[in-house]
Amino acid sequence: MQEITALRELLATPKKILITTHHKPDADALGSSLGLAGYLKKKGHQVIVVTPSDYPAFLNWMAGHDEVVVYDQHSDAKVRQLVNEAEVIFCLDFSAISRINEMGDMVLKAPGKKVMIDHHMFPEDFADITISKTSAAATAELIFEVIRAMGDEALIDAAMGECLYAGIMTDTGSFRHPSTSRNVHLIIAELIAAGVNTARVHRLIYDNHTLTRLRFLGYALKDKLVVHPEYNTAYIAITQEELKEYDSRTGDTEGLVNFALSIEGIVFAALLIDRGPAVKISFRSVGDFSVNEFSRAHFNGGGHHNAAGGISYDTLEATVTKLELLLPQYKEQLIHSA
Repeated sequence: MQEITALRELLATPKKILITTHHKPDADALGSSLGLAGYLKKKGHQVIVVTPSDYPAFLNWMAGHDEVVVYDQHSDAKVRQLVNEAEVIFCLDFSAISRINEMGDMVLKAPGKKVMIDHHMFPEDFADITISKTSAAATAELIFEVIRAMGDEALIDAAMGECLYAGIMTDTGSFRHPSTSRNVHLIIAELIAAGVNTARVHRLIYDNHTLTRLRFLGYALKDKLVVHPEYNTAYIAITQEELKEYDSRTGDTEGLVNFALSIEGIVFAALLIDRGPAVKISFRSVGDFSVNEFSRAHFNGGGHHNAAGGISYDTLEATVTKLELLLPQYKEQLIHSA
């Protein structure tokens, strides 16, 4: 593979390396970053992970978390210095430079070599080395494959493996999504052989909620869930005031859209959250209905066939109205995707 050959040459001698990932990192973003960081450190490189924003507290158990530099918790000058000093910058789990917000311009102008490793559609051409595979279930899957292609699979220990396992587990919906391939299961077998305690990782991510978060979940499902059975669609819209009322923290709304999708007969679900300057939207689907195409066409977003994100700069009320007005146009697709 030409990209692996180029990467091997780039990393042939110890380098100062910076790893970054998208805004509001999830388990795949942070897990792939910290898993790669652990590997590169074993190879003798000087490595720092910088995230554009904070991430859910239920990911704080990951090895290397305590060394992560969070951009919005440090001065712009400090992060800019780290970016400019890096000889190699790894960009993980995002295909568009806008996904790292203010850091995007820094990375583009930085003198270091850029390496993108990602599984999202339509990767932008900003990196010197691009390893993009949209059929991969997670970026963590690609990190494992890169380490193996470099001939270093034996360097993956339990701590690194748990980071990668978390990314693969969450991005496959605990191995429920169609992206869960034979290759995914083979990789998981190797991670278990490396000492990964799969039950522990699952518990730390899914059974580690605050009481306030559970009360918020109950409120959202009882009072905010809207179902349109004629369109096989369900959605939840959350206001800024409701986030404040339940002291919502980063990660508290993660997975909420999947409850809407879990309703019998529903093939299209959305979660709309008023984040202040914009309404952030998560789309999920089952079957043939492409939320990637839907989001790209109407909500300045994109992602995967059955999982995508979007954004709206209208009010939450206007965004919900827009979504509802679009549903009749897609009625045939939604009915036949059931």
